[in-house]
Amino acid sequence: MDKLILLRPSEKYAEQIMEYKREMQENGDSFDGCAGLEEVGSFSEWADFENRLKRKYGDGYVPSEVFLAVREDDDKLVGMIDYRHPLSDFLLKYGGNIGYSVLPSERRKGYAKEMLKLLLPICREFGDSKVLLACDKENLASKRTIEANGGILENEVPDDVNLTKSGIILRYWINC
Repeated sequence: MDKLILLRPSEKYAEQIMEYKREMQENGDSFDGCAGLEEVGSFSEWADFENRLKRKYGDGYVPSEVFLAVREDDDKLVGMIDYRHPLSDFLLKYGGNIGYSVLPSERRKGYAKEMLKLLLPICREFGDSKVLLACDKENLASKRTIEANGGILENEVPDDVNLTKSGIILRYWINC
């Protein structure tokens, strides 16, 4: 597998980020870990995460660390991952600390597994000893990614907020 690095979003990747949005939309994908990329029209609008997301979520807002997963050999954006901390009641039940996505054209290459592996030490640096991840029961790729990084299934919960296709959310804990 090609080596990935996690980078903070920057203007250098503005065009690739907007192309990421286009490809995800064309594929009808969920923008997990993308800090609301689907809701904006430009990189500069997207990059103002804190202000934009505070307005959207109000008291339910949780700060997050957003990273681009970039393939080192050709500097290509292949995925996005975010780390939300601390957990709100909503995230504790339905969403978890971490969300991620991989471009449709870059899937099945082990990138999600590597992205999560690279993020766990960062979570530890922020003081977390364990993190919660959640996925749709039918999302076998995400389930495998989480389990490959040490995820221990705590439980399944009904998706009362329509985040999943199956109606069931799997909740996993991973030690950082």
